[in-house]
Amino acid sequence: MMDGRRRAGVLAHVTALPGPGGMGDFGPGTRTFLDFLAEAGQGIWQILPLAPTNTGAGNSPYSGYSAFAWNPLLISPHLLVRDGLLSPQDVRTPPVLVEGRVDFAAQAAWRTALLDAAYDAAWPKLSEDRDFLAFCQEHAAWLEDWAVFAALKRQTQGAPWYQWDAPLRLRHPQAVEAARQRLGFWIQRERFVQYLAARQWRQVLEYAARLGIVVLGDVPIYVSLDSCDVWAHREIFQLDREGRPIFSAGAPPDYFSATGQMWGNPVYDWEHLARTGYAWWVQRLAHERRRLHAIRLDHFRGFCAYWQVPACEPTAENGVWVPGPGRPLFDAVRAQVPDLWLVAEDLGVITEDVRALMESLGLPGMRVLQFAFGGGAENPYLPHQIPEQAVAYTGTHDNNTVRGWWEHEAGPEVRAHVEAYWGRPVQAETVADALIRLALLSRARWAVVPLQDYLGLGSAARFNTPGVAYGNWAWCAPADACSPRLASRMRELAQLYGRTAEARGA
Repeated sequence: MMDGRRRAGVLAHVTALPGPGGMGDFGPGTRTFLDFLAEAGQGIWQILPLAPTNTGAGNSPYSGYSAFAWNPLLISPHLLVRDGLLSPQDVRTPPVLVEGRVDFAAQAAWRTALLDAAYDAAWPKLSEDRDFLAFCQEHAAWLEDWAVFAALKRQTQGAPWYQWDAPLRLRHPQAVEAARQRLGFWIQRERFVQYLAARQWRQVLEYAARLGIVVLGDVPIYVSLDSCDVWAHREIFQLDREGRPIFSAGAPPDYFSATGQMWGNPVYDWEHLARTGYAWWVQRLAHERRRLHAIRLDHFRGFCAYWQVPACEPTAENGVWVPGPGRPLFDAVRAQVPDLWLVAEDLGVITEDVRALMESLGLPGMRVLQFAFGGGAENPYLPHQIPEQAVAYTGTHDNNTVRGWWEHEAGPEVRAHVEAYWGRPVQAETVADALIRLALLSRARWAVVPLQDYLGLGSAARFNTPGVAYGNWAWCAPADACSPRLASRMRELAQLYGRTAEARGA
């Protein structure tokens, strides 16, 4: 489910892009980055989820407060100045990067205050703003619940919904209606903030399309317990009468973890979802299709079978495999959202039923070169084994940078295999270039490289270390990173391996 073109692309989340606000957002820095990608002959920009993140829980875009809402921190203050909602003086002193890393706490405080000021400026005329009213009507199915949820979050200083007073925690109609009346001003603010984010992002998406760049986004299979989705749709999750999870999602014990992994996400009640025609998932993927060109489905194997652990367990050892929804879910989605471009995240131990589902759906999988070396010639991640229906990567957001991997993780056997396969000696300074070329020359139609690898950076630029709760997601590219010199080099490589528009004959 991808186009037939050989494309090269870059993985860089929005927050990691250089810009005038101390972190990447939907503003001028993103448009500059898209211009850079076009000049570099790139046809894909891969990003991470756009969900509202929890600064107090590590800022992970995979642990957002909503599967539908935009992250308010991604709204560009500089575009709000352009639109007359802020003054130039308001944005003069943004938080600065500290050793090349985003200070998310400072950013949240600064940007929240600016959004409050923008709302104060817009509020008197919002009831007459046709574009805003149309947005509210179009997105009411998720926006109304989100606006109430976010306003209650603000009122309770960010307390998880499952710690709210019982009437609100359990969504008693009278309590929710009373909250709507009491918090009307703030609920309208949350609608307005989502409107701003959607409007700015739509401009980014349309600009990328004009440049011939596919925006590939990410949809996690699970949602956070402390999310609007669970609060507003308890019936589609396996929860008890008090709203507490009965089971937790996770991963079984393996070579890397003797006790498995407890992720803490509530698991779906797939039987209930099936009775609704998988309505919530159809709505979710239809929504993502409107804000992305293509979608990577994270933890795809969970749609075949997932590891379910009693929520009271301290580890994931006593879990069981439970069948997932399989083909019926995707049939229901395709019937209503027929033009989806999907990529399956199929990393790790993948069973034959997962492969069969991917094949029946025509979904490309992922091949990560950091997993290719140290074994025999049959390793499916080696470039000569990568099929055309796949996306080749040097690494993902969960991997170390290629240089960091070479310096700190690749043992002697792996290093020797890389050098034998590449046919020449490899050093820390050259290993990223070698793996980039191997990804680009592979048969995979799409090849995506993290920006850090094009920059040849080491472990300090790693974006995420799985299993580590804090200190992730904060790397931000230097202001001069996306230089004309780098664009020229990237274009030369894309042309060499038939991955630019010119090489495709477009």
